[in-house]
Amino acid sequence: MAVHYCDFAPDDPWHGPYHDTEYGFPIRDDAVLFERLALEVNQAGLSWLTVLKKRPAFSQAFAGFVPARVAAFDDGDRQRLLADAGIIRNRLKVDAVIHNAGVVLGLIRDHASFSGWLDSHHPLEHADWVRLFKQTFRFTGDEITREFLLSTGYLQGAHRSDCPVACRIAALSPPWMAT
Repeated sequence: MAVHYCDFAPDDPWHGPYHDTEYGFPIRDDAVLFERLALEVNQAGLSWLTVLKKRPAFSQAFAGFVPARVAAFDDGDRQRLLADAGIIRNRLKVDAVIHNAGVVLGLIRDHASFSGWLDSHHPLEHADWVRLFKQTFRFTGDEITREFLLSTGYLQGAHRSDCPVACRIAALSPPWMAT
């Protein structure tokens, strides 16, 4: 039987606050949605704990995850990011985050917000979400898409049904409950 995030996260000093106040909660803010996408891209192949510990450095390095600011990054910014020991210095991931910021700007232009774009496709089966994300963003696949959607309230299953956080999230009517 697989260990669920709710089984170990609540008592952990890093995972606990994320589990209790962010994971699975619906998000409408474009910068927060973009941050979550960028962090998921950077988590690929690594532990979520690594990303959580580097999260403040990521926020500083990526201009608070404001999509318009990140989309304007140039080669100098790329070099700065690749030299920043506070973040994950992977060229493909850095390039993906910058590229994805531009994509998010287009989604905001066309759908009024990143969440508006997500809402316009909801509900989809997981495989359809994966196809859509692969067509839309760089460096997204099955796991990155699943975790992004779970963590932002678009897919059910972020918490066990008996987790106290699940009740708090349900009271907020996340998108997955509308299906």
